[in-house]
Amino acid sequence: MSVGLIPATILTGFLGSGKTTLLKRVLSEHHGQKIAVIENEFGEENIDNEILVADTSEQIIQMNNGCVCCSIREDLRTTLSDLAAKRRRGELDFDRVVIETTGLADPGPVAQTFFMDDEIAESYLLDSILTLVDAKHAESQLDTRQEARRQVGFADQIFISKTDLVDDGEVQALRHRLKHMNPRAPMQQVHFGEVPIASVFDLRGFNLNAKLEIDPEFLNADDHGHDHHAHGHEGHDHAEGEHCDHPHHHAHDDDVKSFVFRADRPFHPAKLEDFLGSIVQVYGPKMLRYKGVLNMKGSDRKVIFQGVHQLMGSDLGPKWLPNEKKLSKMVFIGIDLPKDILLQGLEGCLV
Repeated sequence: MSVGLIPATILTGFLGSGKTTLLKRVLSEHHGQKIAVIENEFGEENIDNEILVADTSEQIIQMNNGCVCCSIREDLRTTLSDLAAKRRRGELDFDRVVIETTGLADPGPVAQTFFMDDEIAESYLLDSILTLVDAKHAESQLDTRQEARRQVGFADQIFISKTDLVDDGEVQALRHRLKHMNPRAPMQQVHFGEVPIASVFDLRGFNLNAKLEIDPEFLNADDHGHDHHAHGHEGHDHAEGEHCDHPHHHAHDDDVKSFVFRADRPFHPAKLEDFLGSIVQVYGPKMLRYKGVLNMKGSDRKVIFQGVHQLMGSDLGPKWLPNEKKLSKMVFIGIDLPKDILLQGLEGCLV
């Protein structure tokens, strides 16, 4: 962890999914961490009704366990830079920041704030985007609200709440659906916001690391006889025991989808750069998250790339081990992305 950077977590989730319960717990528990919570002003249920009684003109309230809470009246960038400045001057003491977005927000622009602005990038490290999904209402919310689907696509970690209110088959069907939208986010069922702090913070979802967490079952499900890419999930049947009353609710009807590309031949660096550059120009707004660990011609090190919307970054990773199979793996999560164009284009960048 770079010295002095303040880790930031974006907390997003559907209306009523329990974000506020989770935050209250984080804010009022004695876990020894001092947390600054930034609330989007127009939250449907502001924390401050219960915890924050003081309404100062400054909108920053220091709490008894050392946490700080503030609501955004202006833009996020200003709030983040104010908090960092107060921390440097010793006026506020906090270890990390949690930003709660409203139930309807697209986390993309919030995440981009951490990369686009030099001052913010020098003070903060975006740790991860957490998405809470309410098991009771998820089906209808995912069916009717693109924002809900986007939040799933953006997540580094998904917490499923209220599973006690639905039967096990429904929970399994929901997990199956979420996995198709976002195979890289681990899922965890949570009860009333009782999440161990360790599963909320320091997840390093945004670090450019050489691990590409894609659920292995997700890859295997699609590997019937393909040579070296995982084509989509069109042919994916429901597993035994997953009753599906509505055939039209199959996961792959969602506009937020993911797909994986794998190749054992190396990439041609210039071709790949040109191709990804042009894809991001055209489809950037629809590309939620994408990440890859790549085998590049002429490099003995892994190349790691990832992006949010139009912002793409890459980095040299560790060396390939002598006996390691050099394999490129990429996952793309987005809204109605043209999978065939992407897969053919990537194929064309191989040596």
